[in-house]
Amino acid sequence: MNANSDVINKTSIASKLRFNMVYLAVASVISLSACTSSNQRELEEQVAAKEAKEQAQQLEMVQVTGSRLNKQQERQKQHAMKLRQQAMSQSLMADSSAVILNRSIPPAPPQQPISSENYEQTPENGVFITANQPVSTFSIDVDTASYSNTRRMLNQGVLPPADAIRVEEFVNYFDYQYPQATDSEHPFVIDSQISRSPWNKERLLMKIGIKAPEPEKGDQAVDKNLVFLLDVSGSMNSQNKLPLVKRALMMLTKQLTSSDSVAIVVYAGASGVVLEPTAGNDRFNIEQALEKLSAGGSTNGGQGIELAYKLAKKSFKQNGINRVILATDGDFNVGTVDHEQLIDLIEKKRNEGVELTTLGFGQGNYNDHLMEQLANKGNGNYAYIDSIHEARKVLVDQLDATLQSVAKDVKIQVEFNPAQVAEYRLIGYENRVLNQEDFNNDKVDAGEVGAGHSVTAFYEVVLTNGDRFNDELRYQSTPSQSSNGKDQELAYVKLRYKPIGSANSVLISQAVNSQQIKAFSQQNSDFQFASSVIVFAQLLKKSAYTENMSFQSVLDLANQNKGLDDYGYRAEFVNLVRTTINLQPEVLDGAELTSR
Repeated sequence: MNANSDVINKTSIASKLRFNMVYLAVASVISLSACTSSNQRELEEQVAAKEAKEQAQQLEMVQVTGSRLNKQQERQKQHAMKLRQQAMSQSLMADSSAVILNRSIPPAPPQQPISSENYEQTPENGVFITANQPVSTFSIDVDTASYSNTRRMLNQGVLPPADAIRVEEFVNYFDYQYPQATDSEHPFVIDSQISRSPWNKERLLMKIGIKAPEPEKGDQAVDKNLVFLLDVSGSMNSQNKLPLVKRALMMLTKQLTSSDSVAIVVYAGASGVVLEPTAGNDRFNIEQALEKLSAGGSTNGGQGIELAYKLAKKSFKQNGINRVILATDGDFNVGTVDHEQLIDLIEKKRNEGVELTTLGFGQGNYNDHLMEQLANKGNGNYAYIDSIHEARKVLVDQLDATLQSVAKDVKIQVEFNPAQVAEYRLIGYENRVLNQEDFNNDKVDAGEVGAGHSVTAFYEVVLTNGDRFNDELRYQSTPSQSSNGKDQELAYVKLRYKPIGSANSVLISQAVNSQQIKAFSQQNSDFQFASSVIVFAQLLKKSAYTENMSFQSVLDLANQNKGLDDYGYRAEFVNLVRTTINLQPEVLDGAELTSR
């Protein structure tokens, strides 16, 4: 009875054992299903071999304790887990290889988006034959926006479009030491200098400059009535737009006194008054109003300008400065905006004594052409603010020049002597050129000069025995030398301006004589530095008259003639030229192309 019981028990245990082993084998096969087919076949052969061996040793295995079975199961589980981990590791290695491959070959940089910025297309001034057209007439220009806007682009590693370059705004960005009209009834005197051209010794460079006096220390400040007209539309929602506007205007308001007045008008989809006319020294309320501004919505500039002029008229200061200061990217994009109607309004308010200054901000959708137009018609000036440093320059260091005009409708006319001068070319001032008869017509508008402003203009001049641009005419004789005492005169420079409060212009004139011609190296550092600036601007503009000019020669010339540079603007210019040199596309000659 006991023997039979033992046999039954052993048989039962052996059956259970075989069942467990088969179960484990199946479980192992299932758990290894993620492996490759070759691994699966190998595992199946191993399981079959183990099963045959186990059946041959059934009796011995009857004595296997439960702990031994547990250990065997554990080893099988660990083996299956190890195989799964290997498969996962191979997958991760494949993924990481793809990542490494992607990193080793960086993606191509995104293409430069087509700029939607708006610049006026103005052909550069050509060469005139003196015998045919001896007189050149233009309005002065004290704007500086083209230079600072170009600086923004170059500092971003982008070469500017040619239409963004206005040569006169480059040269007038810098200050020059011109003689002051200390003992004159006029606010300035004409300073003329002439030398051999640095890029062609057979031609001449003639510079005409004026500098308005700065207010004397202790002089009573002129009362200011300022209305800030601020664009708070969605296009102004970036750090170099509305936040910079607010910081810039806070710097300006710190210069104001209790006799000054400040108001703030904003415009986006609709216009509104943020700050009614407030005393200039009430900084808390002014700064609070500025701090609360935020950008959003679309732009409707026309309504805002009308509202700003109403506030300016409300706080009008007789014999004071009455000025609307427009800060925007110029993106008037709501509905049909009639720019001619805007300009008509600005001209009308200008005649009523309220002027307009425009401050440009931002990029991408920037409307340079419109900003310049509005400032020109508003008897104000136009500056582009690309940094807090430029804000300080325009609104703190040069606040009087920005706001306080000392002469209006300033025009220059140069008559060249055909007996001495064969050809001439005005460098820059393309959109300031006037007709000859406009010079004496006081109804023709021209530019204003602010306190401390300097204005510079260059002509390229070819003497009758010089390197001409044009062939001599076969049937036209060269004018003979006269005997009226003007034989040595190269040109006669005339300047007209209207004193503040007067509707009639005043004339200043000066002759330029051949005895004034110097070697370029003998001219002062102001002359040589300004020459480097006009060459730089012409190269950026891809001028047709840049023969023998290069950015490297500009760098050398500017670096040697920084001169007086209290604020570091000339040193900054030198670094800007260096940046431009590095941005130039590489040009390979045939040998270099072959070697590559």
